[in-house]
Amino acid sequence: GDSVITVQLTEEDKVEDDVVFYLVFTGSTVQHCTSTRKINPGSLETISPGHDCCETVKVALCASKEGHPVLVVAEESFQFVQDEAYDAAQFLATCAGNQQALNFTRFLDRSRPPAADVDFLDEKVALAFRHLKLPAEWNVLGADQSLNENIPRETLMHFAVRLGLLRLTWFLLQQPGGRGALSIHNNEGATPVSLALERGYQKLHQLLTEEEAREPDSWSTLSHTVHAGDYCVKHHRRLNVYLLTAET
Repeated sequence: GDSVITVQLTEEDKVEDDVVFYLVFTGSTVQHCTSTRKINPGSLETISPGHDCCETVKVALCASKEGHPVLVVAEESFQFVQDEAYDAAQFLATCAGNQQALNFTRFLDRSRPPAADVDFLDEKVALAFRHLKLPAEWNVLGADQSLNENIPRETLMHFAVRLGLLRLTWFLLQQPGGRGALSIHNNEGATPVSLALERGYQKLHQLLTEEEAREPDSWSTLSHTVHAGDYCVKHHRRLNVYLLTAET
């Protein structure tokens, strides 16, 4: 989800300004409706919705005008795929509390990817995490809540801070166990806070220690989501488009 979609209109579809276009994505269990914005008389732009599974869905381009019935202008198929970022987010979410898996992720630290790659990874994985359906009982520290803070162990927060993943760290801070993870030492005696300081990640250190720290800028911060039962409405501020998602 959250990719930009451009719709090219044919000559006969370029109509007057009071016609509103929107896209309807129909999946097996979920339906999405997105508003569009006009770039020019022949082009529309919108945001792809985050979908609940990998499948091919039907997309209908609809046109609406006050006092007239809704017209289906065109239909097309659209495929949602599971990419590496989603795989990574799913893997990390499953690994919360799994020491063997979390220690395995430390090999990434030795390769030290370039800053641009880290920024891209941070954006994509944090966005994928937002689209994951995490269980109600999910916790940054894992399922075993009997472990106290004095037991040295690796956490998801250590992983995010070690790689300098600013947006993923923010996301984890908002989840159950996120704040508690900040005071947990790993086997080398490092907390996520001391790791950020040791590595010179100033913005990350501020994020972890300042109460008034704000969410880092990202594609996902440009949208605001409201949930209501089986419905979800998302406003993407930059393009000023709305997404309505409903379970069918």
